Amino acid sequence: MTYEMTTYLYELPTTGSISFGDFCVDSTTSNAYASHIAETTQARANLRGILKEIKRTDTDDKDYLRLIKVLDDYLPYLYGITSCVTSGDIRLKSEPRFSWRTTLSANLFHSSPRVALVSLHADLAFSLLTYAFALSNFARVTVTSLGSYERERAISDIERKAKDEKLNFAVTLLCRASGIFTHISEKVLLEWDKAGEGASGRPPDLSKEVNAALAKMALADAQTLAIRKFLSKAAYDSEVSPGPPLPKSHPSIPLIFKFHLECVSLYSSARTLAMTPGSARPSPPPSNPDSNAEICAELRRYLADASAFHAALAHKWLGVDAGESAVREKGGEAVAWLLWAKKELEEMKESKRGRKGQAATELESVGVFLKHYKKINDSLTFQPVPKQQDLQVRIPTGILAVHAKPYMPPAPAFGPGSVEHARLQTEALELDDNDSSSDEAAASSSRRTYAGAGSYF
Repeated sequence: MTYEMTTYLYELPTTGSISFGDFCVDSTTSNAYASHIAETTQARANLRGILKEIKRTDTDDKDYLRLIKVLDDYLPYLYGITSCVTSGDIRLKSEPRFSWRTTLSANLFHSSPRVALVSLHADLAFSLLTYAFALSNFARVTVTSLGSYERERAISDIERKAKDEKLNFAVTLLCRASGIFTHISEKVLLEWDKAGEGASGRPPDLSKEVNAALAKMALADAQTLAIRKFLSKAAYDSEVSPGPPLPKSHPSIPLIFKFHLECVSLYSSARTLAMTPGSARPSPPPSNPDSNAEICAELRRYLADASAFHAALAHKWLGVDAGESAVREKGGEAVAWLLWAKKELEEMKESKRGRKGQAATELESVGVFLKHYKKINDSLTFQPVPKQQDLQVRIPTGILAVHAKPYMPPAPAFGPGSVEHARLQTEALELDDNDSSSDEAAASSSRRTYAGAGSYF
């Protein structure tokens, strides 16, 4: 797994082959589901095939959109099997074992360990996890293709707005991914716990805490892109003359630092959840030696770096807000906030960790604002510069610019809950109604004949 300044790049899992016909038995007298069982096997084989293909493909050419479409095809079949097993229309003659290669576990050799997990819940959880990974990676590819468009002087307003829409599309993908991670954490894993099927052998990838962390991270990544779109016009207008005075197109400064502060909260919470004891399962079975491993250090570093970077940007914009204030007493405060941001960005720039390039760019911007507000304070306002600890108590709470999109499972492709099943039930009811109407008509006719016969006497 690697990451840059855009969003996190997940290594996708792979999965072993399986035939649903080996453990699913059609319990209906008409053998109504035999063909659907075979179709489910084929849909999952397609999923296995695309995951293997992506594993062998260079990073820049991985077809995440195709993977999303394959998962959109497979999941209704898997929900169909589950629905039929629950209703008794399909019987399991043995417990299915699904083999998946984990990608979030930390281990000595940095290789993805393979685990075999029992129950349909396992395959649903891993399939949904892969779905959310694919959505996130597709968002990253979409953003990467845009380049630094808002700083291109030759770009037209129409072209910039078109790229704004693509950026917004990436935001939507990440909001969907966040909803899926939440669904796994709060619904799928809970149902798996209730079923009591092999829950003890789960890897960290399928812990409630880690999926809750991934949901927060995806939402924070989406918010990061939303902030970029929010500033896109102003960034374009500021390219010729960076720093103060701000262009008329510049959006609300308080909104900007509150958006960044919410990113800090989300990334920090995600990191805490990813490092909780619950994210590593104790006493794994012998077949799953790595299933108690911690979440990989790279993901934890990404969360730490993202949190620190957004904290620095929040401090920058708090300084700009104070500097642009009509209240003369805030000149020293503006300098203090910007000195704090400068210190944080310098530490990032000099570190061997991520976001060095972006930290360097922001450091230049902070330097321009700091020079301007310091000059004003030193020559006009003469306000004392507060200490960093004094600023801590002045930090407001953040706000969300975007919201996760709750995941709505698809209707089963067959069995109870499917469109086909509802249609057959409707037809059966209509047939019963017609039969009842015919019986009533016959009885009524018989009564009329009997009444007529009595008139002869």
